Order: sequence, then C-alpha cells, then structure tokens
Amino acid sequence: MDTRTAKKEWSLSLRANHWIMALCIFGLIATGFYIARPITFSAGETIDKFAMGYARYFHLMFGVTLTFLFVWRVYLMFFSRFHADWKDFFAWTDFRNFWTQIKFYTFLSQKKPEHTHLYGPLQSIAYGGFFAMLLVLIVTGLILAGVDYSSGFIGTAYAVFNPITNAIGGLAVVRVVHHVFTWLVILFVVVHVYMAFWYDMVFKEGTISSMIGGRIFRKQHE
Repeated sequence: MDTRTAKKEWSLSLRANHWIMALCIFGLIATGFYIARPITFSAGETIDKFAMGYARYFHLMFGVTLTFLFVWRVYLMFFSRFHADWKDFFAWTDFRNFWTQIKFYTFLSQKKPEHTHLYGPLQSIAYGGFFAMLLVLIVTGLILAGVDYSSGFIGTAYAVFNPITNAIGGLAVVRVVHHVFTWLVILFVVVHVYMAFWYDMVFKEGTISSMIGGRIFRKQHE
C-alpha cells in the first residue's frame, strides 16, 4: 500500500487567480464567438433585441477582469512568498530533464522526470507560451474595444497601444490576430485539461484537486 504525504503545492492567491482566469476565458470565448457570428432574431420589436449589446458588455467585463488578473499573476511571479515564481518558467533550460520528460510522455521510457522547479520543462514552455498568448489577446482586445472610448482605463490603454495598430496594418489585422490567438488559447485549454486528468490518473497524486485544496499527495520515497 502506498504511503503518501500531503504537500502544499499551490497558494490561495494562485488558486484564486487560476479559477477566476478560467471563468473569464470561457466567458470571453462564448461572448467572442457570438460577437464574431451573431444570431439574427427575425421576430419581435427591435427595441427588445439587445443580445449583441449584452454580449459586448460581458465580453468587455471579462476582458478587463482578465487584464487585471494577468497583472496580478505577473506580480505573483516576482513577489509571491510561495515558490511559483518567474524562475519556474525557465525549467526548460534543464535540457537533460527536458529529454527525459519527452521520452516519458511519448511512452519511450518509464522514468518519471524529476521536477527541480514547480513545472517540468514542457510545462514551463506551455505555460510561458500561454501567458504570452494572453498578453497578445489583452493588447489586441484593448485596441479593438478602445476605438469607442476616449477616456478611462480602456481609452488610455487604446492611446498607449494604438501605435501597434498602425504598425501591423490597421484594425482589420488586429481583429484577425485577436481571433487567431483565441483559437490558440482554446487549443491550450483542451490540452491542459486533458494532461491534468491524464497526470492525475497515472500518478494518483490529486493533481486536479490540488487546484482546489492546494495540496498534492506524493509518495514518501519521492
């Protein structure tokens, strides 16, 4: 019978950031696809048809919330008292462990990669890429939303990032970039959820529940 020890893996701040960010991302995907391809209601008075207005409102609300969550996560990378900081995103520099993890995930070896950081080498690349994609989505989203604003947070953000619009060829290009990176984030979410369940079933360490309770259960000899 395995003897396992509960080990603190995630702080409350990181768990809250993770789940609120997940809620915002799903909300943004749902409202974003409606904005891109709205449903036409043929019956009824025009005054009662405000679906697009609601979709834009919630999309903007989720987007601004995600922006502040992103800033909060970057802050935690550098000032958190826990161990999930910026150095964990450079686990990919451990090239020997990188190769070990590739062989393990491709079923070429049964040797489990050792994590000298919170993330393994492949996870550090995946999560680093995820936050880079979020940054692109946030910047392009603020540009697209800021066209209608001349003041406030969104208006200021638009003034700051608007030179990017001219540099890459206009708002139409910004919209395409925003749409493409949305699909990349969707792909990341699918792989992330699959790998979380796979890792939990293979190693039985409570990987998924650790994002709720904060603790993971490792064998004592590890």
